[in-house]
Amino acid sequence: MQTTLNLADTLGALNAQIKELEAQASAIKEAILDAATLPGGQKVTEGALFKATVVAADRVSVDYKALVKALGITQETLDKYSKSSTVFSVRVTEKK
Repeated sequence: MQTTLNLADTLGALNAQIKELEAQASAIKEAILDAATLPGGQKVTEGALFKATVVAADRVSVDYKALVKALGITQETLDKYSKSSTVFSVRVTEKK
C-alpha cells in the first residue's frame, strides 16, 4: 500500500502528464477546427480508430450582475434564495 507521501508524488506526476496531454489535444483540436472552418472545409476527420466531428452550437449566457441591478434585487433577497454547501478538492503543488 502506498503512503500518503507516495500518493501525493504519484498524483503530482500524473497531473503533469495530463497537462502535457491536454496541451497536445488542444493543439490537435485547434488544427481540426482551423481546417473545418475554411471555405469547403471538412467537418469530419476520420482516422483508423477514431472520428472527430466539428459541431457548431450557439451558447447563451445571462449577465447575472446586470440582471440583478435591472430588477433591483437586493443582497438580502439574494441571500434568501442562495444555497451554500461544502465541497472538497485536492490541490497539488510542486515542492520547491
